[in-house]
Amino acid sequence: MDDRLPELGDLEREVMQLVWAHGPVTAEVVRERLPRRLKESTVRTVLRRLEEKGYARHTVDGRTYVYQAVEPRARVAAKAVQRIVDWFCNGSIEEVLVGMVDNAMLDQQQLRTLADQVAKAKKVRGVKKE
Repeated sequence: MDDRLPELGDLEREVMQLVWAHGPVTAEVVRERLPRRLKESTVRTVLRRLEEKGYARHTVDGRTYVYQAVEPRARVAAKAVQRIVDWFCNGSIEEVLVGMVDNAMLDQQQLRTLADQVAKAKKVRGVKKE
């Protein structure tokens, strides 16, 4: 999958959140779980667009299309954040994190959790390199 996924519209985002949360899913399941009432054909169109954009794929079970995410939500989110970091901060993740702290977007507990996750990731990567 391309690292530079296209933007999603509001409805596409809503549907993709359902695919991530409940996938694999059918268009009917998505339609039932959406907070707004849409025709099943509309939901199928949105799912087809998500496939075209590289977010979802389908398999066929009998005559029913079953959709699932191409990549986990966290990986797609990380790629989106990387684009923001590259665009606004010349690739400096530190600048983004300092800005988040300065603007009270991260509290002390979240910073500790983040530091713990970074430490774990370093250990795992260190083991893989040896």
